[in-house]
Amino acid sequence: MGLGLFGAGFLARAVFALELSDVAREGELRWLAERPDPGAYHYESLVRITPESLISGVVHLHTCHRALDPNGRIVIQFNSERVQHIHIQAFEGMADAQVQGHRVELRDVQRGASVCIDLRSRVLDAQGPGQWRLRAGPLMRRYLDGYLPMQAQLQVQWPDGLLRVAAQEPGNQAGAQLQARSNGATWHLTFAGRLSTHMVLQQP
Repeated sequence: MGLGLFGAGFLARAVFALELSDVAREGELRWLAERPDPGAYHYESLVRITPESLISGVVHLHTCHRALDPNGRIVIQFNSERVQHIHIQAFEGMADAQVQGHRVELRDVQRGASVCIDLRSRVLDAQGPGQWRLRAGPLMRRYLDGYLPMQAQLQVQWPDGLLRVAAQEPGNQAGAQLQARSNGATWHLTFAGRLSTHMVLQQP
């Protein structure tokens, strides 16, 4: 999906509840069976794939950033080569939220604030006959020159029987669990670092 969360002086207060060992260094990705700061920032997305998506590669996304940390300015950046439309569906706990080109800028964000964003994006890439790759990321919770723990729930929906999950990266492990169904899949991720994921979808 191609997004990242950035902020100047981001999350300074949140660090006091964590140990230095909880912060992942640049280039490091740490999987967590449990997060050390439960109830802190988490990300949710719902991807809707239609039969038309298999032709165009364009999907509909509903994304939410919840339990944000306090900051004067936070920027949510989207992939300018893939995103086609961005709309702020709702926000609370901040002075303002605006779409600026291929990013969303949040101003005077209070602790626990949230924002939900709808968009269309070309993130489904054909891999061959009857096979597509769905990409998500990079996902991150940046702090200075490192990354704090975060949770993400990535949900994908398609008409019953249209697709199945043929492969995924990362595979199931502590901190990364994929639950597949005949009409979609849900990925539960808990980690610290900069994460890009993909799943390979196949027509049955």
